[in-house]
Amino acid sequence: MHYIGNVIRPPSEANSIILQVTTGCSHNKCTFCGAYKDQPFTVKGQVTVKEDLEFARSHCKNQKRVFLADGDVLILSQKKLVALLIKIRNMLPWVNKVSLYGSAKAIRNKTLTELQELKSLGLDRIYMGLESGCDEVLQQVIKGETSKGMIEAGQKVRKAGLFLSVTALLGLGGLKLSKQHACETAKTLNSMKPNQVAILTLMILENTPLAESIKDGSFELLSPLDILKELHHLLENLVDIRCQFHANHASSYLPLSGRLPKDHKMLLEQVSQAIAGSIKTVPEHRRAL
Repeated sequence: MHYIGNVIRPPSEANSIILQVTTGCSHNKCTFCGAYKDQPFTVKGQVTVKEDLEFARSHCKNQKRVFLADGDVLILSQKKLVALLIKIRNMLPWVNKVSLYGSAKAIRNKTLTELQELKSLGLDRIYMGLESGCDEVLQQVIKGETSKGMIEAGQKVRKAGLFLSVTALLGLGGLKLSKQHACETAKTLNSMKPNQVAILTLMILENTPLAESIKDGSFELLSPLDILKELHHLLENLVDIRCQFHANHASSYLPLSGRLPKDHKMLLEQVSQAIAGSIKTVPEHRRAL
């Protein structure tokens, strides 16, 4: 496989064929993300992608899923995406699901009919980074989005019949906006109604503007206890939503997993016990991206 730079995929795609179609991120301005700071957004050549598909055809016959990397493959034109999905279907006929990252902008740029066409050709799941449902936080981290725009994108994915997995980031509002970040993120998720919610916890990368904001004192990090309280606020405000809920990423202080609304009470109780100190949390040195 011809991989370039940091190839990042969701934890749930660990056993998928990772086909790198683009490099970098089409936005690449978020203050907290250092994944692609030195990697310009480019579209890989058709010859290279075909060679990688040939490799997968020969060596990946036990893998039933394909994940299209890097940060925002959905930003590609409909013509290119349709051609790619047809090529995957023809060359890897045993693959039954294709997934990718999709920014809210990329989703909104597709019509409902176009998303449905991609689904008919094998696209099964879109991973969307919400990060926060609080407009003040989104503006602060230069996400280039609003909660309204994110909701519109998420609802369109669901309407197209695609599986929607949405990530949010604990701690992103800093201490000042912690409760507002949690409550408004929950409110936004309630409106989007994703199939899956994945909660990560902020980790500071030295090559980011956010790291500089911490050094100059303009951004105050949350303590592990503050993070747990923020998680509790988010969970208690997640209502009228049916989804898989995961806060078990390697960055988490308290790994949690369950289904909402069935496990709502149990999840809240676990967080409450961790806040009270009766459940051990993950030590700082064990956390990772």
